[in-house]
Amino acid sequence: MVVKIIIIGAGVGGTAAAARLSKKGFQVEIYEKNAYNGGRCSLIYQNGHRFDQGPSLYLMPKIFEETFEDLGEDIKNHIELLKCPSNYSVHFHDGETFELTTDISKLSRSLEKYEGCGESTLINFLSYLKETHVHYQRSVKVALKTDFQHWYDFFNPKHIPDVIQLHLLDTVYNRVCKYFKSDYMRKAFSFQTMYLGMSPYDGLAPYSLLQYTEIAEGIWYPKGGFNKVLQSLEKIAVQYGAKFNYNTDVQEIVVDDKGEAKGIKLANGDVVNSDVVICNADLIYAYNKLLPKTSYAEKLGKKELTSSSISFYWSMKKIVSQLKVHNIFLAEKYKQSFDQIFKDHTLPDEPSFYVNVPSRIDPTAAPEGKDTIVVLVPVGHISNVPNIDFDQLVKRAREQVIDTIEKRLKISNFRSLIDHEIVNDPRTWQNEFNLWKGSILGLSHSLFQVLWFRPSLKCKIFENLYFVGASAQPGTGVPIVLCGAKLLEKQLCDREAKEVFRLFYGIVEGKLSAKEEKERARQAAGARDTDVLRLTNYTYNIAKYNFRRAGWSP
Repeated sequence: MVVKIIIIGAGVGGTAAAARLSKKGFQVEIYEKNAYNGGRCSLIYQNGHRFDQGPSLYLMPKIFEETFEDLGEDIKNHIELLKCPSNYSVHFHDGETFELTTDISKLSRSLEKYEGCGESTLINFLSYLKETHVHYQRSVKVALKTDFQHWYDFFNPKHIPDVIQLHLLDTVYNRVCKYFKSDYMRKAFSFQTMYLGMSPYDGLAPYSLLQYTEIAEGIWYPKGGFNKVLQSLEKIAVQYGAKFNYNTDVQEIVVDDKGEAKGIKLANGDVVNSDVVICNADLIYAYNKLLPKTSYAEKLGKKELTSSSISFYWSMKKIVSQLKVHNIFLAEKYKQSFDQIFKDHTLPDEPSFYVNVPSRIDPTAAPEGKDTIVVLVPVGHISNVPNIDFDQLVKRAREQVIDTIEKRLKISNFRSLIDHEIVNDPRTWQNEFNLWKGSILGLSHSLFQVLWFRPSLKCKIFENLYFVGASAQPGTGVPIVLCGAKLLEKQLCDREAKEVFRLFYGIVEGKLSAKEEKERARQAAGARDTDVLRLTNYTYNIAKYNFRRAGWSP
């Protein structure tokens, strides 16, 4: 008997899970509300210009490689990766700039400008790199590849040596201050927490792993856009029999009187049954909008969230040579700008922002002789703060971004170079992608919202229901969600192995009639063919003996 799985949402987690589970022999169907895959990791097209709607930084490449290897594929046969010649150009308030690069000798000389020419500058940087390397290695092991289904998985003594070296009670900014003395470098090596939608003053110290992967592994870009990763995973999933249904909005996860998920109800009223439901829609949205009301849903709705963004997608009339692939513009009042995002839930008086020019590394992103530019301005998520006028915030953000670019890059006519504009703001993220309060990266990664404390992949309230995505374990970010899909695959394979073992056990004990034994044997044989079992040879040999006894040869 083949197990049928429904996946809600064709985002990163949903598509990766579909590929993994269909390869294992599960019958997988994906239902996506939009006409395209990828969720936030999707593309926007406008008159020859191509924009990455969300992620544009291809980090932690080994996790992507591992995902394709697990699917029996070589990522090089699916995606052409382009390495950014330099990681970022960082622009400070006073016109000073700093280039973050994987070239250590070049980086060392740049550091001396701000940290001094003494030997301590390089020694401190290498010490910082060593610490971030430890954070990277231990975090991948403990946080990304460990399944915290139960409290005792977290409070396991074997994790103690790793946890001690992760500085869990410290912040990214505090650790940076230990190794860098200038305000410039403290900013340049701490803003990366915004990848997780967090302030560096609150982000847990282990997340300095982001700085490490940038320096040690570089920043890459998939030719054709980040969505190429999703396109490849979908293609693999379809090859193994998965079925993708687009423009199909899920209205409800059907739960019976016993508290078991039985399938989904679509917006058109159709009900689709399944053995398992995996939700890749925003987890908080799902608990509050797709499932029966619970106190847990209310509690989730009040938890700490990541930031939202005002994102501009600009089709330019010409190439703006002063901009690199990745550009960071940092506010003078650095801490105050983060406080206004995360405490006041608004746009900072002086925002820091990120500018991505995909056409600088991939000419296919724009017509010849023109540029494609994406600007991401972090802003507070939708809240109960009174008198927040998002139309006015968008207008102010646009003016501030353009004024800052013109001033710091000494471009007098940047505004006139914008040929066409598309804007996403917190309302867009909420309405288009069902992101709770427009938070673009889901639940925050504060101490009591990570590891075992973060919502588990397996729902603890309703049976046969699972989650994958930013707000579930292990956390947010494309490579991290890919790790979540792998953990989910193991959970479901182990679940089926246990079920087949139960079928075997019933036969071995002789508790069934001959007719029941034959039917159980058929079911178990079907499950064996799906390659989801991890049974010992001893158990399987007993099963084969009882298959023959029941008149069925597996």
